[in-house]
Amino acid sequence: MNDNNTGFVQVLRNLISGTRTRLGIMLLLALSALAACSEPEPTAVPDVPTAVNAPAVAAEEQMVADFSGLQDGWNAFSPGGETICTDGSEYRFFVKQGEPDKLMFYLEGGGACWDGANCDPDLQPSYQINLAATDPANSHGILAFEHPENPFADYTVVYAPYCSADVHLGDSVQVHTAPTVEGHESHEVNIQHRGLVNASAAMQWAIDHLPMPEQIFVTGSSAGSIPSPFYALKLAQQYPGADIVQLGDASGGYRGFANFSPYDVWSTDQVLAEMDYINNISANEFSFHQLYIGVERENPGIRFASYDNAEDNVQKQFLALGGTPTESLLPLLQGNLEEISAAIPDFRYYVAGGTMHTILLRPEVYSYEVAGVRFVDWLTELAAGEPVQNVMCVDCTMAPEPVQAP
Repeated sequence: MNDNNTGFVQVLRNLISGTRTRLGIMLLLALSALAACSEPEPTAVPDVPTAVNAPAVAAEEQMVADFSGLQDGWNAFSPGGETICTDGSEYRFFVKQGEPDKLMFYLEGGGACWDGANCDPDLQPSYQINLAATDPANSHGILAFEHPENPFADYTVVYAPYCSADVHLGDSVQVHTAPTVEGHESHEVNIQHRGLVNASAAMQWAIDHLPMPEQIFVTGSSAGSIPSPFYALKLAQQYPGADIVQLGDASGGYRGFANFSPYDVWSTDQVLAEMDYINNISANEFSFHQLYIGVERENPGIRFASYDNAEDNVQKQFLALGGTPTESLLPLLQGNLEEISAAIPDFRYYVAGGTMHTILLRPEVYSYEVAGVRFVDWLTELAAGEPVQNVMCVDCTMAPEPVQAP
């Protein structure tokens, strides 16, 4: 790694620790840009400037969004530096230009791994290894910008892909031992759990190019749902005047794992170290739903919400893989929602019946209705800062019947 990249990573880590003001960050980026003059320009995606090499502008001068170089539709960025996928391949993220005062930060899902059996790509890996198949243009739901009911059609969207197997909260390199099975000999598996630096590089693009968004929607599906409160906090620290809404999509039933600790495997405790509430939770007591409570105690101004299907089969599969099998997800889900609601009275949830996993990138965004409340209406009001009520399925074993737009 050259000195210029090392300098950028240090700036990024300072941002994550919350120790720099916006002016300080911009001055450091300016110094980094000057230092880069003596180094060769890193390779960028054709016709699209990378976030790393965005021109540094003094904070008091940057009063308008910088969309220079962006093309219509999705733009790919390769930030370089310490960003990397589990297999050592290149990390990239995507940006779709919209209104400069509206930002959506979306965290992609894609499983997770924590030992040689489920991390080895030659066996049955339980995670997305790299980004070879990632293309947000193929998604539906909230990324179907032409849909007449899409509440995010005019948002600037930063899409943070996922290939770190650590729910975007890892900062470690692990050497796992894959087991010996028929036709497969035991061997070492090297995994780059760099979710923190990857997602932060995508977030940095927004910080560099959107000086004053008024509305920020932070969300993610599956593995991207879990860390969404954390990244909502990071953006709230950067944009204290913005109205920030967070929505987790399909992670509400996780309540501890018997077979592994994210503290030990992914160094999640170090990533979350700034939150006193999390610091006081031991590794064997930590559960992902506690992120809501920890973040709210750091910044009570964020609006928090979640979506789940009551018998989500994928959540049950990962609970079993982690050593906490359950026949029904609903009791765990209800326990988590009650605990979060007791700590955060304004927390809101929408629980549909059935076994489906995630909704935000599916057509069901526009067709699901539970207890007389269409999900798209609930989502639209939530994102707009309007009051919404909790929605709970009645027959939670059955998926909602699709309804058409009125």
